[in-house]
Amino acid sequence: MAKRILVPLDRSDAAQSVLPLVADMARSNGATVRLLHVAPIPRERVTDDGRLVAYASQEMERIEFDRREYLKTAEAELEGVPVESVVRFGSPSREIILEADAFGADLIAVTARRRGWFRRMLGGVVAKLFRRSDVPVLLLAAR
Repeated sequence: MAKRILVPLDRSDAAQSVLPLVADMARSNGATVRLLHVAPIPRERVTDDGRLVAYASQEMERIEFDRREYLKTAEAELEGVPVESVVRFGSPSREIILEADAFGADLIAVTARRRGWFRRMLGGVVAKLFRRSDVPVLLLAAR
């Protein structure tokens, strides 16, 4: 029984399709869910003539605010379940594994678009999670 479920989301409808399943699991087991979004590390924004428009730290704050708003909408699908939300920056597979460790996750629930089994085994975030994670990974194939 998973008591701490980590759900990485990437702002796609396919990624959110795992939420009803996670909600049912969490309600039946009394689990806590942590929603995670991993964004790329932002750079400074500069105009074509070299003028600085926004510092990287300002971009990071803007992106974090935007992603937290997105995660709030996802939280609505988990009504009745204790939910936490986190935004991280960096490599998705690495940050998901780090967050699973920090959260003490018992399960990582992800969604992947359907593709051939061979391509899925060779690359992508989900494949890296399967290879590197000490935590069990629940994969829901999205259509």
